[in-house]
Amino acid sequence: MTKITIFGVGLIGGSLALCYKGKTGFTVTGHSPNPKSVEKLLKRNVVDEATTSMAEAVKNADYIFICVPVGSLETYLSELNKLPLKPGCLISDVGSTKASVMEAAEALSWNGVHFIGGHPMAGSERSGVEAASSHLFENAFYVLTPAANTPRQEVDKLSGLLKLTKAQIIQVDAKQHDDIVGAISHLPHIIAVALVNQIRAYNETNPLYQNLAAGGFRDITRIASSDPVIWQDILINNREILLKLLTDWKLEVSRFIDLLQQSDGEGITRQFQLAGDFRSKLPERRKGMITSLYDIYIDIPDHPGIIGQVTTALGNEKINLSNIQIVESREDVPGVLRLSFRNQEDADRAAEMLKAQYAVHV
Repeated sequence: MTKITIFGVGLIGGSLALCYKGKTGFTVTGHSPNPKSVEKLLKRNVVDEATTSMAEAVKNADYIFICVPVGSLETYLSELNKLPLKPGCLISDVGSTKASVMEAAEALSWNGVHFIGGHPMAGSERSGVEAASSHLFENAFYVLTPAANTPRQEVDKLSGLLKLTKAQIIQVDAKQHDDIVGAISHLPHIIAVALVNQIRAYNETNPLYQNLAAGGFRDITRIASSDPVIWQDILINNREILLKLLTDWKLEVSRFIDLLQQSDGEGITRQFQLAGDFRSKLPERRKGMITSLYDIYIDIPDHPGIIGQVTTALGNEKINLSNIQIVESREDVPGVLRLSFRNQEDADRAAEMLKAQYAVHV
């Protein structure tokens, strides 16, 4: 029986647990220092067993996944290093910064145990174990950052285990990982937060900013609502890379300032063309760090119970709805409902079903 122990059974840790729980030959143990959290894990049937004791959790464990916030990873590694771990045990994490945790792991002396950094590039607009799903990693990249001296067979062993999540396993140097993820995830989060706070400041003297900031503005700044504590840890851990990225971002903003000051229409067109060409080559329908949502809009009459009718119709067809919003301001179209789905297939099915009764816009 292969024992998998998970520290931090939230969205990511819980989803990992669900990938292995119930599969023949596996038993999953969850750990939390909070007794109430332990009770919740068992009640929700996410793990086979759960405990508040680190020593009990790791006893005879073949694999240990540390799924706690980035700022706590070094502490957990240090504590694990003091415990009698099973010879041959593999330890990994799921943090979105890799260089710092790899340095911390390599600074410790592991006796017959190996640490391999990991980062599943998938997420959800929801958080906590309540949002955990055995399908979270399907078709997503799962990055491993083994140290240079990690035996090949150990990396292959962990890769083989993780393939059961249906993720695509790739190996990347830890520093390169942080460079790339900083650019495609961490920097966009900073920009979104800064943009929302800029509009928030304007709104203090003119509430129309908030009233009119619907539709596209809300969409492109959705990630500004991410968990502040988690992102504090992530950004500080990747601060050197982010400082460089923000310097480069200032140059991009300065370019547009110059183009506008010079009324350079051709230059503006060129920048949009370059961006459009590159964006068109980005992979579609693949899970990533910034969660995709697939929206459709339907015109609805102002009748009591109309939203319930729509959601009931979707439920009857077993179409999973991720989010629903009444769009209060859309030019020339009063009463518009925005429905968000986690994949294109559900969005397409919903649009096809609902167009028999409503005007559907995609």
